[in-house]
Amino acid sequence: MNRSVMTHSLGKKIGIASLIMMTSVFLSRIIGLFRDMVIADFAGIAASVDAYDIAFMIPDYLNHLAAGGFLSITFIPIFSDYMSRNRENDGWRIFSIILNSIGCLLLALVIAGMVFTPDLIDLVAHEKGPVVQGMAVQMTRIILPAQLFFFAGGLFMAAQYAKERFLIPALSPLIYNLGIIAGGLILGPSLGMEGFCWGVLGGAFLGNFLIQLWGAGRIGMKYNLRFGIRHPDFIKYIRLTLPLMVGFGMMFSMEFLVKFFAARLPEGSNAALKYSKTIMLIPVGLFGQAVAVASYPFMARLAAEKQITEMNELINTALRYLSFVIPFSVMMILERHELVQIIYERGQFGPDDTVFTAGILVFLLPGAFALSAYTVLARGYYAMQNTLYPAVFGIIAVTASLPVYWYGKQWMGAQGVALAVSISVISQVVLFYVLWNRRTDNRESRRVFSLYAKIVGISVVLGILAEWFRRWAFAGPAHHGSMEALGVCCVIGGGYSLLFLGCAYVLKIEEIKTYVYKLTRVTKKVIGPPAEPEA
Repeated sequence: MNRSVMTHSLGKKIGIASLIMMTSVFLSRIIGLFRDMVIADFAGIAASVDAYDIAFMIPDYLNHLAAGGFLSITFIPIFSDYMSRNRENDGWRIFSIILNSIGCLLLALVIAGMVFTPDLIDLVAHEKGPVVQGMAVQMTRIILPAQLFFFAGGLFMAAQYAKERFLIPALSPLIYNLGIIAGGLILGPSLGMEGFCWGVLGGAFLGNFLIQLWGAGRIGMKYNLRFGIRHPDFIKYIRLTLPLMVGFGMMFSMEFLVKFFAARLPEGSNAALKYSKTIMLIPVGLFGQAVAVASYPFMARLAAEKQITEMNELINTALRYLSFVIPFSVMMILERHELVQIIYERGQFGPDDTVFTAGILVFLLPGAFALSAYTVLARGYYAMQNTLYPAVFGIIAVTASLPVYWYGKQWMGAQGVALAVSISVISQVVLFYVLWNRRTDNRESRRVFSLYAKIVGISVVLGILAEWFRRWAFAGPAHHGSMEALGVCCVIGGGYSLLFLGCAYVLKIEEIKTYVYKLTRVTKKVIGPPAEPEA
């Protein structure tokens, strides 16, 4: 097969996989928004929501320590290597060894975590006081066992990804979030925020474990009770995973540090940052995570075949199209007050909560494009089975960002923590990309930097003009009714989008023109050809 045909075939597969994952992430973000809408309606930014947010710190860290979120990254190259050598049965043996060995270790950690929960909560949230700490302890103990389902399900999904099956894994976050909502609606009236925690446990069991167990069975999973921890590929798995266990990825460190520093701020800070972060992660999930997850198996294949130039081309193309997150984020900044109002303001979430949350959101959104780009860049290293370098980089980056978070908290409170997120993730991703280019001799990176400079320039200038128009036409951030807020979003968003596209065409930004052309083609296919006039 010649190179052009192979590239076209690979691109088509990535496109289909990206569409599946993008749809999953989009629906997951929508359901996640609805989940937080239910929580906001139920409790607003009360102390119980702070406790609920804090309750995830220990479970999330255990999941990170067991590398639950990295299973697809570390397992896919190993499993794919077996399949490429027609030794799939051996691949399932190492699958069983990993599931049994790491699963037992995680079980022991979960039990220890439940025993020492009060001491650990006091360590991370001492300033919140005994009432919030007491609620957080109870909620943590409910959520902790879900990490076993996340781990096993992550391995089931990794096997499906390795076989280029994406549909059933795409259901996981949807069912998980629906489980949280169901738990809150059914149990919330009697148990309060603990009802949502039981929803976390049930959603993890159904979406991350049971459905994925079925999906793995469909691709021929062969499980046996094996603990061959001296197996060469289990040692290889540990070697690849250990840096991820002790290191700090950008997404995990951002989540943990936000909760940690918000736990030292007045009541409602954790809740408001949580709600703002959910909105900020919409473009990150819709663009960055969807593209990264879908393209990773193909990156792993190119890396295994030593086609580094082609892999760089894939990464550069992904990063160029992720530049669309920048104008999207600026548009969301312009509509920050209305977005928070439309999404959250009902029940226990009042106008003052809207103002507080919107004031945090404006400082979080500038970092959205960096989080999106990082999801792709990190997988470039993982595809080359290099987990040590990103881990060392992450430890250094997190250590360097601690003063930024501390001073942000001291000077600006919750808004300062949000600003620290944007400053740290932008600086990290730029440096990360520069280092990648030097290691792989990526000569097309200048084109990527040039495009981002143009996009940032256009977005910022138009954003300033649009903010001035907004303040003149709609009297600043004055509170509107829901329908009026929706109208403001339509006017500001529509006008900003048209101006941005016009500037992109004038400056001949090819990526924008290509994207619009493809979007137009898809729209025409959906709508169908115009009806022919009757004779």
